[in-house]
Amino acid sequence: MSLTKGFKQLIAEARAKITTLTLAQARSKFDDPNVVFVDIRDVRELEREGMIPGAFHAPRGMLEFWVDPDSPYFRDIFGSGKEFVLYCASAWRSSLATAQLQEMGLSPVCHVEGGFKAWKEAGFPVAEKPQHQHP
Repeated sequence: MSLTKGFKQLIAEARAKITTLTLAQARSKFDDPNVVFVDIRDVRELEREGMIPGAFHAPRGMLEFWVDPDSPYFRDIFGSGKEFVLYCASAWRSSLATAQLQEMGLSPVCHVEGGFKAWKEAGFPVAEKPQHQHP
């Protein structure tokens, strides 16, 4: 099988047009009430690894539907006008997701360099996944 683009090229193209926060930049936004950290990992990853305290969980597979106000799955948080900082495990999925949301017109949106793995390794705050987060 021959692909015209592999995942590495897709990620590189996404990163060329999005904002990537360093860990220090992301950490400085942690307590900002106008910033929403968005965890796009699978729920099993959250249960196993924890998450950034106060982050909103939006599974990658539903993200575009939750962001679009015309979707029956729209989540009000994405209409809040706040800054959205996406993260996944290692910043691959969040790179692609940030590019997609930016293309949809969500702004401001960015992602965290190194993802949750780097956040956790830096000793930054980590919490357990809340039992139930969405209505």
